[in-house]
Amino acid sequence: MALELQTFSSSAEASAALRGGGKSYLGGGSLVVRAVNEGDVRITGYVRSTDKALTSIATDGGRARLGASVTMAQVVGCEALSELAPAAKLIGGPAVRNVATVGGNLFARSPFGDFTVALLALGATVHFTDGEMDIDAFLAARETVTDERGIVVAVSFDIPPSGRFRFLKISRVKPKGVAVLTIAAAIGTDAKGTISEARIALGCMSDRPIRAEAAEKALVGSELSESGIAGAVDVIGEGTAPITDPIASSWYRAEVLPVHFRRLMLD
Repeated sequence: MALELQTFSSSAEASAALRGGGKSYLGGGSLVVRAVNEGDVRITGYVRSTDKALTSIATDGGRARLGASVTMAQVVGCEALSELAPAAKLIGGPAVRNVATVGGNLFARSPFGDFTVALLALGATVHFTDGEMDIDAFLAARETVTDERGIVVAVSFDIPPSGRFRFLKISRVKPKGVAVLTIAAAIGTDAKGTISEARIALGCMSDRPIRAEAAEKALVGSELSESGIAGAVDVIGEGTAPITDPIASSWYRAEVLPVHFRRLMLD
């Protein structure tokens, strides 16, 4: 089957071309090209944009904005994003990181989408051709939201201070294997070391990254100690529906989640 590739100089033009149906936006292609190669006949063509803003990284005043076509390799190589480099570095091998994009990762179904887990923990904002929305709302509506708002053009977030952001990916094949589970946490503490705010995101615990809200609430007001995090460890699995795939069963993922969450918090 022949596939048509349309290239536009602006994001707005690319968004308009996608409204015809049957076409998919082509960023790095690590997911959508694979889908076609595996027999997805719903995709009849690709649309892409050469807008330079899509491949740019901007940091100012402690905030970062990543174009949707920024690759994981770019994130790894950006000194200002050193806190996020470990998350980007665990996505595939060098060949994958050279093409896998921030925007594409936002739409990846579990067990993929590790970088989106990090963005969810950071409370990122997703920017479209027409408007923006917080990442929580985006993930809940990502199958249809681009029909209304156009393509994703960027994500933005506050760059976490050193030591505030934590990320863990568990895989059977290291360092580039598919995730058994992924955990990201942004933890804020006051002068006394008491946790004042917490955002915890989980990968592979649903068909898309989700927040561990019960654990977040349990952490606030506690300390990062064995006893301080015990309540959060007990409820880390609340509201989850782990996936089952060739990598691991839902039962296994549910069983090991508290173990790895505890290790991440005490690391």
